[in-house]
Amino acid sequence: MQYKKTITFSILLGTAVLLSAFMPQQQEPKPTNLKVLPKNISHDDLDEVMDGFKAALGVKCGFCHSPRKDNPKKLDFASDDNPKKEIARNMMRMTAKINKKYFHEKDKEGKLINISCASCHNGKEEPVTIKI
Repeated sequence: MQYKKTITFSILLGTAVLLSAFMPQQQEPKPTNLKVLPKNISHDDLDEVMDGFKAALGVKCGFCHSPRKDNPKKLDFASDDNPKKEIARNMMRMTAKINKKYFHEKDKEGKLINISCASCHNGKEEPVTIKI
């Protein structure tokens, strides 16, 4: 009798494991309120872009993103409450325009020469102007 229970339990457990392999995987929530970046950008690509902004300006996410109203310890990435977010969008538009107009040649290694946030910010929240 114990042998039958063990076999039945093993079959049920094996079936559950097998079925779980076919269950849809939990996906990252789609970003909302994208106005400059592509609406279909992947989560990984979006993270890479945001990591680039953080490095170029030497800031954390809360520099441009506002806290959530229901939980101030978390950020509301879709919110436009922080005016720095719109400044970032305008800077993205500006660099894209400059790169399209002036920087469309490749260097000796075949890399496209262009400007980015780091070109002016160089790890600082505000670009530093050199006085001559």
